[in-house]
Amino acid sequence: MDKSGCLVNKGVFSAAVGANKQIGPRFWRLGLDFEGTAAKVFAGSQPGQFVEMDISQTALPTRKDIPEDLVDTADRKILLRRPFSFCDVAIKGDKTSVEILYRVVGSASLRMTTLSKGNSVSMIGPLGNGFCMPDGKKAALLVTGGMGAGPLLHLAKVLKTNHPGIEVIAFVGAKTSAELPFENLPAKIGVESGQWLAEFNQNQIESVVATDDGSAGNEGFVTDCLRHYLSKSSLNTNTIIYSCGPEPMLATVAQIANENNIDCQVSMERRMACGIGLCQSCAVECKASESEKTVYKLCCKDGPVFDAKEVIFSL
Repeated sequence: MDKSGCLVNKGVFSAAVGANKQIGPRFWRLGLDFEGTAAKVFAGSQPGQFVEMDISQTALPTRKDIPEDLVDTADRKILLRRPFSFCDVAIKGDKTSVEILYRVVGSASLRMTTLSKGNSVSMIGPLGNGFCMPDGKKAALLVTGGMGAGPLLHLAKVLKTNHPGIEVIAFVGAKTSAELPFENLPAKIGVESGQWLAEFNQNQIESVVATDDGSAGNEGFVTDCLRHYLSKSSLNTNTIIYSCGPEPMLATVAQIANENNIDCQVSMERRMACGIGLCQSCAVECKASESEKTVYKLCCKDGPVFDAKEVIFSL
């Protein structure tokens, strides 16, 4: 995948918390503001890139605000930074504001819920390689599962801003309606494409929703919706698929793209302890160029966005 133009300078910067809003039982959106050099650097960040965030000095919430399943592990010390991608980047004069979509799953993300306006947070970034738009595409299909929504929300905005002539549609999957990480969900989400999700709709992008239990949208996997859409589409040769989510979903998306001869970029997830390629903990097995052998690339440095054709998925 040609990643020219996807790289920007990186460094260690401080960001001021602008807002920290709970949007669901375990879902939050954290707003961060950068000034000076940091504002210029993050203004050029690409969808799919990420930051390593220092949570070590952030306080725990009060006992009553800690979910029961996290009580026993909540007070664990946070030694390593945590990686997060952006769900939005906005340039406001000489400031750059970013938003991070996160879910409370452990001691670090639990501490993040106590961040409030004016707090300072240390960031290393922007890191990695993000999504890129090849020339000549007429349609982009965004396929997300669960918390993979974040970078694709950012990508949706960039596509509509920088490539207003292309058709964009989002395919959104989750286990249940309660697992959809979006605000202001309608009481009922239908099975056809429509203006179901406000975060995509604000960029004039319709969405197709699927849940495993059928509690919202189509019942079943979101990849089934993608396959059905492509079976009726006439734009396949000029289409690109972008995907982020659980690896089994990414593997199926890559298979569907290959079957239809469609370009596909996937954002991989690994435990990225350092974010800069030193710890070697985030290896992704890939096909070696013009060889049957495989090589290991680093998710934090060579990715997290890869051409789907080069990834050997671990299922």
